[in-house]
Amino acid sequence: MPTETIAIACDHGGPELKALLKTDLETEGYKILDLGTDTSESVDYPDFGYALAAAINDGKASKGILICGTGIGISIAANRYPNIRAAVVHDGLSARLCREHNDANVLCLGARLIGPEVARDCLDIFLNTEFGGDRHARRVEKLKNPI
Repeated sequence: MPTETIAIACDHGGPELKALLKTDLETEGYKILDLGTDTSESVDYPDFGYALAAAINDGKASKGILICGTGIGISIAANRYPNIRAAVVHDGLSARLCREHNDANVLCLGARLIGPEVARDCLDIFLNTEFGGDRHARRVEKLKNPI
């Protein structure tokens, strides 16, 4: 059973999906760091992307899941932090490749674009796919040193 801590957060576009995925993670034995929000009342997605990215950088979680309407805005916010590789995915293939090729540590989902079963599949693949290393490691290393 996993013992790692997964951080999860969303804006007002994703509380239902967040609750579903959080339950799935708990069932699998993950520790959860829930950073909000829990309602559909309008909030600013950068606040939640930043909170999750900071939690990973501070060692409070090893990976994260972010949800907004499209997954795009919240991923942009998270990717402003060093050591964060937040990837928007729409299917199992993109979930697998973001781990294998990019060593993504944050899964970003668009609650208005994908259904709950696709999101669950993406989460399962994301958590169970290892980084491929080799030629990809050189490229990921370059992400640490922007121009």
